Amino acid sequence: MFDFLKDYFSSDHPQALEVVGAMMLSFVLNLFIAVLYRSTYKGTRYSQDYVHTLIIIGTVTTILIMVVRGNEGIAFGMFAAFSMIRFRRSLGQARDLGFIFFAMATGMVVGARLYTEVMIMTPLAGALIFGISRFDAFAPRRASHFLTMRMTSDMNFEERLGPIWEECADKAELMSVRSAQAGMMTELRYGLQLKPGVNLSDLIEKLQLACGNNRIVLTPTGNELDA
Repeated sequence: MFDFLKDYFSSDHPQALEVVGAMMLSFVLNLFIAVLYRSTYKGTRYSQDYVHTLIIIGTVTTILIMVVRGNEGIAFGMFAAFSMIRFRRSLGQARDLGFIFFAMATGMVVGARLYTEVMIMTPLAGALIFGISRFDAFAPRRASHFLTMRMTSDMNFEERLGPIWEECADKAELMSVRSAQAGMMTELRYGLQLKPGVNLSDLIEKLQLACGNNRIVLTPTGNELDA
């Protein structure tokens, strides 16, 4: 029995039973990756569609690797076909791209018929990812914010904003200044590191008074507050 299975899985071309087993293994491992993504997600734009896409990408990658294995013609044809596809979905967080590569890597290893390796690699990598998320590793010592605001061109923004930064921010870096609305408005972009205990609503109120109630966008840790 064991000799038969050994000969069955060691053949040059995977047989039908092995292909089905590999697809199921890839599907289960990518379900694990999807659960890991959901349990470690900390943003506000969680997408069920993205999680389903992770599972699909990982499983389909397994099929592709098993099909093109040892067949240069099919591999070249698939490369030409996929080079014409454009993925237009914008990712909500940079870590989303990492999970795509995780799912693809799992699917590739299964497709390469390295079953023992993938059974070790996927849970181990998942445990490490869960660990750094659980302990909030590499978090900034203090939350930083991006500020985009507009003032009329006749306003001296340095004079108006200087006292606010002294009161509310440890650091205020002017990142860009540009003209808007045919030169009638000046758009400013700052990087801020607020002082401990600063209330965001009080900060926005001060900024509105300084800019004459024009549009303000304050973005802390990826979440947008539009005033």
